[in-house]
Amino acid sequence: MFKVQSSTFKVQGSRLKHPEPGTRNPELGTRNIEPGTRNPERVTPGARRLALGVTLVEMIVVIAITGIVAAGVAIFIRRPVEGYVDAARRAELSDIADTALRRITRDLRAALPNSIRVDASGKYIEFLQTSGGGRYRAELDSGGGGDVLDFTGADSVFDVIGPVPTVSGGEFLVVYNLGAGSDPANAYASPPNNNRQAIAGIAGSTVTLSAAKLFPFASPGRRFQVVQYPVTYACEGGVLRRYWAYPVSPAQPVPPAGGNSALLATNVNNATCNFSYATAGAGGRTGVVALTLEVSQSNETVRLFQQVHVSNVP
Repeated sequence: MFKVQSSTFKVQGSRLKHPEPGTRNPELGTRNIEPGTRNPERVTPGARRLALGVTLVEMIVVIAITGIVAAGVAIFIRRPVEGYVDAARRAELSDIADTALRRITRDLRAALPNSIRVDASGKYIEFLQTSGGGRYRAELDSGGGGDVLDFTGADSVFDVIGPVPTVSGGEFLVVYNLGAGSDPANAYASPPNNNRQAIAGIAGSTVTLSAAKLFPFASPGRRFQVVQYPVTYACEGGVLRRYWAYPVSPAQPVPPAGGNSALLATNVNNATCNFSYATAGAGGRTGVVALTLEVSQSNETVRLFQQVHVSNVP
């Protein structure tokens, strides 16, 4: 009786022993599986085929459905996208034309009075750009001092009354410019039959010219202008170009030779690009410059028109 119970205890002890997961139980002939995992020995053949992936037919169906959905979405978003692209292009063209006209306007406001001229085609506008000016001494001070600008003979040194202009080199001085047809009171005329002279330097309130000059007329306001160089804006070859710092010529150069040039705008319509200049008032003291600029790109066209009022009081 004691032996049987001992044998029974051993069997029960073997049943209480739990093998490690993943090892085969030699008594049961099966592999122990971790809790929560699928038993690979019990997977059906159909489930084993599904675990391998998708078929070619399923892939083609998915691609076809995706293409149909994408085409439907494209139909609805095409017009808004095209509208955005067109609006962005128009805004870019407007910005190009507006920037160019603003630059021309700024330069015209600094033009020497009565120096604006436009060629017969209306494609070139030229003027003499000033960098400053002042008032020259026309009479001695109360103590008999000061250096006046003499209009009875050639003079090369005079004093400035009030603020003194700044020069960097290469500028010339003009007194009482009346423009074309008013020689010698024409800054474009060839020397010595003109009213401009190169500036040698300014020390304190004294201006020294490069050579003695007899200016033809005194200014009623005792004013003088400091001119830097001539400037030309040209519509040529589908572009708007700026020329500057070339030699002054009695006849308007189209285009100017020498100096510097820079591209201001592209895709310009030469047929509609135009400059015009008109004067009014006594002696043409008021001038109006009309600017027309048309820029085109990808069937989009922007045309801007601007008028600039300039003072021709010498």
